[in-house]
Amino acid sequence: MAEFIFRELASRCGRKDDFEISSAAVSYEEEGNGLFPPAGSALTRHGIPFGRHRAHRITLEEAEAADLLVVMDDSNLRLLNRIIGKQSFSKSHKLLEFAGENADVADPWYTGNFEKAYSDILRGCKALLENLCSTDK
Repeated sequence: MAEFIFRELASRCGRKDDFEISSAAVSYEEEGNGLFPPAGSALTRHGIPFGRHRAHRITLEEAEAADLLVVMDDSNLRLLNRIIGKQSFSKSHKLLEFAGENADVADPWYTGNFEKAYSDILRGCKALLENLCSTDK
């Protein structure tokens, strides 16, 4: 959901082409799976367009090529840092850090609450975009 939300926010403010936005998992659990239907429904309800997506586990090469790695929660951060090692730790952040919160995005996989997850992700993505755009100046 975060990939599509951030992409739409960047598009709405005319910055879509300024960012390379992609998503990857920190495990193999969902590898090859598409967007979970309830996540797509939440995006549709909020007018966020989304396209085809296939889950894959992030590679070390992807992580090294990225300027910023954003995760949803502490568990993702731990698993990501096992994959990328200490040298890239400084570019790994939880999404809600950008909103000034030391909190995890509510995980709809366990709660079933895709609206809460959407709200958390939207708040974090807005703050991230504002942060990135303000550092460009």
